[in-house]
Amino acid sequence: MERKKREKRARLTDLIPDDKRRAEIVSRLYKGDPIVGEGGIFTDMLQAMVNAALEGEMDESLRLIKESNKDDRRNGHTHKVIKSRVGPLEIQTPRDREGMHDPILVKKWDRELGTGMDDIILSLYARGHSVEDVRYQLRQLYGVEVSAGTISAVTDRIWPEIIEWQQRPLATGYAVVYLDAIHYKVREDGKVISKAVYTVYGITVDGMRDILGLYLGETEGSRQWGLILEDIKRRGVEDILFICVDGLTGFKDVIEKVYPMTIIQRCVVHLIRNSTQFVSYKDIRQVCADLRKIYTAANRQQASMALEAFGARWDKKYKEIRPKWEANWQEVMAFMDYGENIRRIIYTTNPVEALHRVMRKITKSKGAWINDKGLMKQLYLALMNTRKSWERKTFNWLKIHEELIDQFADRYEKHL
Repeated sequence: MERKKREKRARLTDLIPDDKRRAEIVSRLYKGDPIVGEGGIFTDMLQAMVNAALEGEMDESLRLIKESNKDDRRNGHTHKVIKSRVGPLEIQTPRDREGMHDPILVKKWDRELGTGMDDIILSLYARGHSVEDVRYQLRQLYGVEVSAGTISAVTDRIWPEIIEWQQRPLATGYAVVYLDAIHYKVREDGKVISKAVYTVYGITVDGMRDILGLYLGETEGSRQWGLILEDIKRRGVEDILFICVDGLTGFKDVIEKVYPMTIIQRCVVHLIRNSTQFVSYKDIRQVCADLRKIYTAANRQQASMALEAFGARWDKKYKEIRPKWEANWQEVMAFMDYGENIRRIIYTTNPVEALHRVMRKITKSKGAWINDKGLMKQLYLALMNTRKSWERKTFNWLKIHEELIDQFADRYEKHL
């Protein structure tokens, strides 16, 4: 059996034929000089390679010009400093007298070697770093000094992508849509104000979770939600089986105006939090246990009986709790009309709140954004960078799918 020949490993003499240059690099390595960054060993090597490549481009360009029976010749060099992933490079771009030569590796107006610096900037920005943080990281890691204007220009390039994503056509039908808002501080007219980012997060009829859109508004209100629902309808959403919301006043009316057949489910978890905010520490566990008997009941009738039992025990001490449940009974108990698997995905808005936790984790170190555009850029990049956490198949979807077919038949199946 023939032995496989080992590939011959390149020696230092092959990589750096120049004896003097090779000795200098070895000496610097043993001294512990930096590998990359300004004045780094590899930075200097890359600089020499780029300049040699530019000279080679000029030689080839002059050869082709001569073959086409035209006259041209060298005319000195243009000096400039360009950014690279390993540090700044001083390059000497050859010039020709007639201006017919067009460099390829580093074009005439380029200020960066194509090594993915833009991707690094976007990646750092997507992780919640401010413009100044990004500048610091680039300086520390790569020895590159990048202006705030350059970083803003790089992040601005994704703005058309954001607009396209925000206006993209949507599926005709969704099984569940969760509506919720998260608030951020933004500078405006010399003041720092709070603005609401409206999040529309849904489950398609195939069970995939997806963000239908992010919308920025002054404050959270039902009127604004109505405009957002009109927008997603304009983008192609004909029907939504369930919409899950918190306790915002007026939600029911605006939803029914746009999607009259949709079942509205008020978030049970929000109602529990709202009900127990003034309960004393010594009673909280028992109050929560008695409330649990309401929303874990087998049907509406048993839930109503559990609410009566709760009132009999706690009305004297916490008279405000039972009326909160009675006032929202139809929307709170909507999930009771369905099987266990559907109940699990609609009784709470926790899925969209989990998405908001991802957004907060990335943006928590930020005090205030310089403008609306800066906020939306960072949120979009952050979400695209973490899409594995929210763009996924809904757990136990096959059983949910079967229940949806039983409950909604053609209304659900026509969107599959």
